[in-house]
Amino acid sequence: MGASAFDNVAVALVHYPVYDKNRQIVATAVTNLDIHDIARAARTFGLYRYYIVTPVAGQQALAGRIVKHWQDGWGARYNPKRKTALDLVSIVSSLDDALEDLEAVLGAPARLVTTGARSSAETVSCGRLSSLVKEREHSYLLVFGTGWGLAEEIASRADLILEPIRGTGDYNHLSVRSAAAIIFDRLFGMQLSSRA
Repeated sequence: MGASAFDNVAVALVHYPVYDKNRQIVATAVTNLDIHDIARAARTFGLYRYYIVTPVAGQQALAGRIVKHWQDGWGARYNPKRKTALDLVSIVSSLDDALEDLEAVLGAPARLVTTGARSSAETVSCGRLSSLVKEREHSYLLVFGTGWGLAEEIASRADLILEPIRGTGDYNHLSVRSAAAIIFDRLFGMQLSSRA
């Protein structure tokens, strides 16, 4: 592993299998903003890799074109910081592909950590997960779902379930890129002391 404090953590954004609002399993579309914003957040907090998970060939091609634009040629010259962030991106067909890649590179199976808006009695707090990550005994794959959340076939595989983000009321429907940024800050951010 490299010099980053959190290079034992990767993030995966799953586009299939996820639920739609009718709780049907679907494949969602890859979005430009999710590619850019989660990559930038992952780079800011020193994560190892950002996996975009979709089995849909056309969606893989679209994501690949977006990433390539900023990694090579004009885009890379125009905005080197964007290139640095998008260098973290790996487009894979399944969550298993992401896990296999992590194991090959980091030398041991990663612990799967799922996220979501629903409460569960078996969640781990951000503080507890942050402590586990810092112990560096394991690598971790932090998994976010698109649409209306991860399908049960993925959620049931979790080694850990991260506590949901809670606001002040009943509304709880953040964009995935907003949720990722909040969670990254809670897990990996510098804790600033309060000013007098």
